[in-house]
Amino acid sequence: MRKKNLRRFGAVAVCLAMLLSLTACGAPGTVSCYPKAEDTAAPQITATPQPTATPQPTATPEPEGTPETPAAQTPTETEVPAEGDAIERYMQTLTLREKVGQLFFIRPDALDPAQTPGEINSSETEGVKTLTDDMRAVLAAYPVGGVAIFGKNISDPETLRAFTAQLREATTVPMFLGVDEEGGPVARLANNAAFGLPKFESAAAVGASGSAAEAENMGRTIGAYLTDYGFTVDFAPVADVYTNPANTVIGSRAFSTDAYTAAAMAGACAQGLASQGVLPVYKHFPGHGDTDTDSHHALPRLSFSRARLDSAELYPFRHAIAAGVGGIMVGHLEVPALKGEGYPASLSQPVIGDLLRNELGFRGLIFTDALAMKGVSGYTPLCLKALQAGNDLLLVPRRLKEEVEALTEAVKKGEITEETINEKCRRVLVFKYALGLSVKPHVRLAGLESRIRTAQTDRLIQRLNQAAVTVLGNRTRTLPLGPAVSKVAVLEVGESASMAPFVDELSGFVAPDFFRIEKNLSEVQCRQLRDSL
Repeated sequence: MRKKNLRRFGAVAVCLAMLLSLTACGAPGTVSCYPKAEDTAAPQITATPQPTATPQPTATPEPEGTPETPAAQTPTETEVPAEGDAIERYMQTLTLREKVGQLFFIRPDALDPAQTPGEINSSETEGVKTLTDDMRAVLAAYPVGGVAIFGKNISDPETLRAFTAQLREATTVPMFLGVDEEGGPVARLANNAAFGLPKFESAAAVGASGSAAEAENMGRTIGAYLTDYGFTVDFAPVADVYTNPANTVIGSRAFSTDAYTAAAMAGACAQGLASQGVLPVYKHFPGHGDTDTDSHHALPRLSFSRARLDSAELYPFRHAIAAGVGGIMVGHLEVPALKGEGYPASLSQPVIGDLLRNELGFRGLIFTDALAMKGVSGYTPLCLKALQAGNDLLLVPRRLKEEVEALTEAVKKGEITEETINEKCRRVLVFKYALGLSVKPHVRLAGLESRIRTAQTDRLIQRLNQAAVTVLGNRTRTLPLGPAVSKVAVLEVGESASMAPFVDELSGFVAPDFFRIEKNLSEVQCRQLRDSL
């Protein structure tokens, strides 16, 4: 029965190909071409208007066209389809539970009936890495739209490859497979030493290069290896504008402190991802860059005027939408200026329905941020509120079974209409077709490292790392180091060992002398240190 249903989805996909005129969408090496409703051919890429000044917090910049490096374009609008629509006919074969299930994007651990919600959502517990018979039974009873793989679910290339293949084969409706692979500190695959993948310093390092082409190369590199491991969704790029140094949860994950630079770099990175058949998901709308609270632990607050939000936080998202971005993640953020007083943006109809959908005109998939985070833990019924606000996909809720049952019952009680569920499910299915999920991918694991870790990729990472270094002073022309430099002193203040990697790298060029200024240094010790230097 499962194979029959999968073939049925494939047949629907063929029909939809003729209806939507989608041509090689998301194929590696091509520009993504999810058409708009009025298009009959692949859309043309237009140039980004170049900013003439740094954005001011009191003025709202109006985009004059499509960004220079557009993100993945959205499929046709998911309005009520015309008679004979293949997706609509396919949806009529799905039960209400199956349609509700398509709106859930879960951790694979949620399929393990032996785990508690605390164990499922903890980064400290052992993660599942293979699909057991018990997990298959849960997936059959609660067929979800997607699975998000976390670091604890990843051990080595062979096991991950087998796991993603098992997940793809286990459902009648093809599922999304997603991961947080931003490049930098948040990179589930690249930061695992077992994979030997290219490691980018950070998005900030890419932004410091000032080159959108380098950002696109970064996205293309990441997208290539994600595709090879079976992933179709990347929860990246981070489109936040990093304007608060106290914001440790974003930090170097953001491309820039400047709204224009962040918009250009995020758009370029998204285009690189989309060129490899991966759906990029911009985050964290309406902007997490100027907060001093981590939404994993509490609800951050953005106490800015609407004019300020338009000129800074919203600017990269506005440009992404103009380019046709396919996915946006809404953060758990309190934003009073957007009618969000005391309420998370991720559960706010004024933020999602009024602003993101209607005012900004976003037509793609709207993801919640992780619903297991404490920033939204006090709001119930959580998944119902998220859908009522306008979200399409519910990311990693704490309790899968209970939430699916609650939503199904909410439809029966009239708390949310079945047409609303249908609209969201229809949008999800259209994107799945556009990403080619109806076709079983052929993944060549043999030689993967040599295909991904090329000399060109190594040179790209070296260029980005060099661009990320800021030299505060070089009056004596000591840098770059050369044969004439015989003595180098490294002075560290404090007790941290964070200088060790720098010293190790420096030792490849010269033999440095290492000094440290520690707390409560005596006068004699100070004098000795001064004389040594």
